[in-house]
Amino acid sequence: MNFHIMTLFPEMVMSALSGSIIGRAIENGTVSVEAVNIRDFAGNKHNKVDDYTYGGGAGMLMQAEPVYRCYEDIIRRIGEKKAETGTVRVLYMTPQGALFDQKMAEELSEEENIIILCGHYEGIDERVLEEIVTDNVSVGDYVLTGGEIPAMIIVDAVSRLVPDVLSNDESSLYESFGDGLLEYPQYSRPEEWHGQKVPPVLISGDHEKVARWRHEQSLLRTMERRFDLFKKYVTEHPDEFVPKKPRRKKKKIE
Repeated sequence: MNFHIMTLFPEMVMSALSGSIIGRAIENGTVSVEAVNIRDFAGNKHNKVDDYTYGGGAGMLMQAEPVYRCYEDIIRRIGEKKAETGTVRVLYMTPQGALFDQKMAEELSEEENIIILCGHYEGIDERVLEEIVTDNVSVGDYVLTGGEIPAMIIVDAVSRLVPDVLSNDESSLYESFGDGLLEYPQYSRPEEWHGQKVPPVLISGDHEKVARWRHEQSLLRTMERRFDLFKKYVTEHPDEFVPKKPRRKKKKIE
């Protein structure tokens, strides 16, 4: 899996992705990440890549030509014959895009190369977006100062689905959203902490009961915290038993 991030701040991207699990995956060659500086393709001595917008308005706009030259360079280096729209997935990080979710992450994990374009200022000239972008992608209904943080979210979420990135291959299969539900609560030692005990079923040794309990807890947690996901799951699994939502004691604030 190869990620090619088009950005004005390559150091920011590589610094954040060089640690933890993704950093290890980069080191062992399971995942490749490069941050390509769009300024290197400015074509002027000051590496200027922005200008005022036609029609007026506040702020500056990233110009089409530096972005396109950067894109062409990436396409050439990954072996494509020509910089044609659709030959490689090009994601433009924008609040106007489709909402990024686990399903999209799974779909993208099947790609060999992904190019991610990070905007800045007031955005990017529409003409180059129409020329090269295959997917407009959003990480949420809010506005950030640039596309770098969303790009890193994409890299992290997709990379962990690539074989051998996680130390335990099964750990990516039983997490939140893997089956449309939130993950069940988990516990570790000690068996009792602050007066709270680990649910007896988890130390029973009965794997079938543990699996059933975990699934029920996933249903309950999804019902409680993400009712939109719960409704979708129930619609898709109409014959499945849904446990009753437990009454929870309210914590006193002293």
